[in-house]
Amino acid sequence: QVQLVESGGGLVQAGGSLRLSCAASGRTFSFYAMGWFRQAPGKEREFVAAIGWTGGNPYYADSVKGRFTISRDNANNMVSLRMNSLKPEDTAVYYCAAKLRIVTYNPADYDYWGQGTQVTVAS
Repeated sequence: QVQLVESGGGLVQAGGSLRLSCAASGRTFSFYAMGWFRQAPGKEREFVAAIGWTGGNPYYADSVKGRFTISRDNANNMVSLRMNSLKPEDTAVYYCAAKLRIVTYNPADYDYWGQGTQVTVAS
């Protein structure tokens, strides 16, 4: 089992920044690819960003590329999502998720999920 706890969400004005963090506990964190997903009201959960178990080659959805940065700290079992130039369409509940080793974009592939943290971007 892997337990994931997100933090750092909140209300921000358009153009502002937030940093989301995800603390992991349980099985060896460094074996897991980590992803961030989001779900807006009435919409399906969508891929935002992911990073492999080695920490190299991050992956981003086109909608956030150049604005969001994912990083991980295996020594402290943490993964973060730095979000800059936020837009109202970024408003959603953001989830941290884990799966063994290889990054995929499909949320159904991820085995462990946090409880989510709300991000609201006001126009």
